[in-house]
Amino acid sequence: MITVQGLTKRYDDRTVVDDVTFRCEPGTVTGFLGPNGAGKSTTLRILAGLAAPSAGTASIDGRTVRQLPNPAAVVGALLDASAVHPGRTGRGHLRLLAEVIGVPRGRVDELLDVVGLTGAAGRRIGGYSLGMRQRLGIAAALLADPPVLIFDEPANGLDPEGIRWLRGLLRGHADRGGTVLLSSHLLAEVEHTVDHLVVIGGGRLVADAPIDELLAADVTVVRAVDPAALATDLRRAGHPVERDGDRLTVGGTPAEVGAVAARCGHALVDLRPAGRDLEDLFFQLTA
Repeated sequence: MITVQGLTKRYDDRTVVDDVTFRCEPGTVTGFLGPNGAGKSTTLRILAGLAAPSAGTASIDGRTVRQLPNPAAVVGALLDASAVHPGRTGRGHLRLLAEVIGVPRGRVDELLDVVGLTGAAGRRIGGYSLGMRQRLGIAAALLADPPVLIFDEPANGLDPEGIRWLRGLLRGHADRGGTVLLSSHLLAEVEHTVDHLVVIGGGRLVADAPIDELLAADVTVVRAVDPAALATDLRRAGHPVERDGDRLTVGGTPAEVGAVAARCGHALVDLRPAGRDLEDLFFQLTA
């Protein structure tokens, strides 16, 4: 479990993370969103033990990363795929990490196959594309099979097939009881991957809830045998209505709209929540 409590980070007189609190539960993928400069990367760096907070705590299962005897066995982090020696080969880089954290060498070749880099394992990392470096970083994060994963923009440089592979990897990890914290600007992909959303803006928390709850809107789409008459009755009941042919978009929940229709004797053809996409929600929350 990831627990962030009252986290604050200041640089001189500038506060970049301001009293942020949230939790990431085992068995879930949590999306960590915010515009550039919102404090996401700073929060992730503190979680990974690469920066110290000015106040508050960021812990993994009750301990900070710096308190863990072998952090890589508990948390796998990918924060900067370019932070590797360009002169090493992909296999050499992973073997060095495996030796440091006490993982058998056989795990290296296993993960090179998992991330699709077996054919490039003997090449120098300096010749890797961005997508290949991302895959290598993911392999490094998975070396010790840690229960917690913290990924910052892991889909950068990946093609559509790679993005789909990454989604399956993260969902599979959560389905096995792992905890995933994912920061990404690919909102459409986040919408299809995460269970929970944490959104920050200007260093402050602006949303922390299940994604289905945040995307649910009190707007209903309804079609009826007599849409004009239904629109009239809905307006009389205090619901704003927009009509497009036989399609009515109504301010209110499906239960409220259905109750009006039942009371007034309307035969309905369709009744469902209108919902909204993550892009609309993101801009609404961070405006």
